[in-house]
Amino acid sequence: MSGFKFMLTLGSYSRRIIRINVQTVIPKRNLFNKSSQSLFKCENVKLVRQSSSTAAQAEKGEDSLLKWLLLLIPVTTFGLGTWQVKRRQWKLKLIQELQNLTTADPIPLPTDPVELKDLEYRRVKVHGQFDHSQELYILPRSPVDPEREAREAGRLSSSVESGANVITPFYCTDLGITILVNRGYVPKNKIRPETRMKGQVTEDVDLVGIVRLTEKRKPFVPQNNVEANRWHYRDLEAMAKATGAEEIFIDAVIESTIPGGPIGGQTRVTLRNEHMQYIITWYGLCTATSYMWYAKFIKHIGV
Repeated sequence: MSGFKFMLTLGSYSRRIIRINVQTVIPKRNLFNKSSQSLFKCENVKLVRQSSSTAAQAEKGEDSLLKWLLLLIPVTTFGLGTWQVKRRQWKLKLIQELQNLTTADPIPLPTDPVELKDLEYRRVKVHGQFDHSQELYILPRSPVDPEREAREAGRLSSSVESGANVITPFYCTDLGITILVNRGYVPKNKIRPETRMKGQVTEDVDLVGIVRLTEKRKPFVPQNNVEANRWHYRDLEAMAKATGAEEIFIDAVIESTIPGGPIGGQTRVTLRNEHMQYIITWYGLCTATSYMWYAKFIKHIGV
């Protein structure tokens, strides 16, 4: 009996110990959780701040890169505008040189092909007679008129009737050679020689012309039709072979026009000069993009 009471007493004592331990452990576990939560919150705040700082730095770096990339636009357009200024100066100088050559005093025609290559657009003088039986026709052509062409620049159509340039072998009596002479322009109804017999002179004449070299066929220009005598560009080798002349070609000046014959002076020395339009375009773009760049990246800094 005493043993049974001892066991009951021991069990009761054990339950008290367990209760005390449970009550003691539970507060410690709660304290640990609160500390951990506080620690985790601090760490999360630090991570958020660090990520926000990193994102801000990355965004700032991207803006800086975009800033300098966009600056290339006004810089490039300024460079292109300046390049067009120099191109325009070069073109004006070239046009002036060509005009000086075509209005200079004529020199005797040299027969050396090497020397002729350096004399394009140079005025030369010859004496001899035409061989009208072997005329060639470059067509379609319109008469050269710089003032009219300046007025009609940019138009899709021209008010002038197209015709042809008449190329005639010319025997130089003082040189003993036959050359090719572009006598000038005739309208469509005057291409056939019998329609302009007054200008088909047979006696010797003095002629002033401008040296021209052979030209390559441009894109979309038809091939020359030798059999049909329809020429579309100046191919001196083929023309010389067809007529038996030397590969020497001159454009007769307007003063050498024979009454009733083709109209001389069909040398075009006016080159395309649209550089001023390009200058305005590029400098205009430079001004506009410079202001846009300034408004986006510089102006707001002082606000």
